[in-house]
Amino acid sequence: MLNILQQILLEWGLGEDLAAIGARTGVSILVALAALIAHRLARGPVLRTIDALIRRTKTDWDDALIERRVLHRLAHLVPGLIIYRLAPLALVGHARLQEIIDTGVQVYLVLTGMLVIDALMSTTVDIYRSTKTSREISIKGLIQFLKVILYFLCGVFVVSVLLDKSPFYLLSGLTALTAVLLLVFRDAILGLVAGIQLSVNRMVARGDWIEMPKYGADGDVLDVTLTTVKVQNWDKTITTIPTYALISESFKNWRGMQDSGGRRIKRSVHIDISTVKFLDEQMIERFGKIQYITAHIERKKRELAEYNELNQVDLSHLANGRRMTNVGTFRAYVEAYLKNHPQISQEMTFLVRQLAPTPKGLPIEIYVFCKDKVWANYEAIQADIFDHILAIVPVFDLQVFQEPAGTDFRGLNPTA
Repeated sequence: MLNILQQILLEWGLGEDLAAIGARTGVSILVALAALIAHRLARGPVLRTIDALIRRTKTDWDDALIERRVLHRLAHLVPGLIIYRLAPLALVGHARLQEIIDTGVQVYLVLTGMLVIDALMSTTVDIYRSTKTSREISIKGLIQFLKVILYFLCGVFVVSVLLDKSPFYLLSGLTALTAVLLLVFRDAILGLVAGIQLSVNRMVARGDWIEMPKYGADGDVLDVTLTTVKVQNWDKTITTIPTYALISESFKNWRGMQDSGGRRIKRSVHIDISTVKFLDEQMIERFGKIQYITAHIERKKRELAEYNELNQVDLSHLANGRRMTNVGTFRAYVEAYLKNHPQISQEMTFLVRQLAPTPKGLPIEIYVFCKDKVWANYEAIQADIFDHILAIVPVFDLQVFQEPAGTDFRGLNPTA
């Protein structure tokens, strides 16, 4: 092409030197125009057509190619390839200039290719995140580690092009800097190892609720990356935890609760021990009218009467025989109340038990599971249950233990 254009200029009457310069200039302009037109076509009609076809498909994975601009970055390769192939036509006899342009184009192609591969890796993560498996096994840390290797290799290739040396020659020279490289990439290597362990052992995944007080983390895992785990706390603040800290230190993962049939309610009501007593006939009659425990009262009356009669117990003294107590009847009521509560699971652990007395009274512990695991709903259900239990305690001639407050001492006579 250069010779043809030079011959045409000579025929037009230009001198040999001017014809050579004009031909080389003309070919250079044609190469630049070809690169520009190809780039405009690739970024314009071609890209719009492919984009329209992708958006019409029913699958979602190909939409990630558009969102991550993979095709846009591919379009940038077109002018580089054209210049790389056609530039020698305009630079015949100028070896040094041709070498400089070739070097620049090669660097451009390597960097653009790196950006394309980077976008493809990000696309892979987006597609994988749409699967159910991504909830348990995260690949983002692995992809980020591969990106680090990609950037490193890209840097080696760029340096090799600039120095006109083989990449293997540069890599062999880097073996002496292994210790330095390990120090530079320490966090990345630790993060990769930790990420693999977290994924294989399914210790933590995106969406899990974790607690790690040392780092002030208490909330949902937003992302598991190569070097950090991002947690959104319940107050909407964001905490980042080093990935390797999750395998070297202790943390609580609430996934088991979220995957189970309920969320645990474990709380005690402390009864004033001085109010615990045996039931008399009036109390038995009064408690027997409470629907939840009517059957329990009748059953216990028959059971105790049979025992006392069989053992010829002298019932004239309270210490003799077996008798019902108000605290035992209260426990029976709480158990019956919870068994009839629509939000309490009857298939999971269900306990209403008496714990060892403490200086703060006799603990009656409720250990059950709420069907609704949503935090706000769970707290509301738990509050309603204990509102009812605290309000019903006096019905059984019991009192909730409460440490003396300032108002308790105001009625005392200081001169007494």
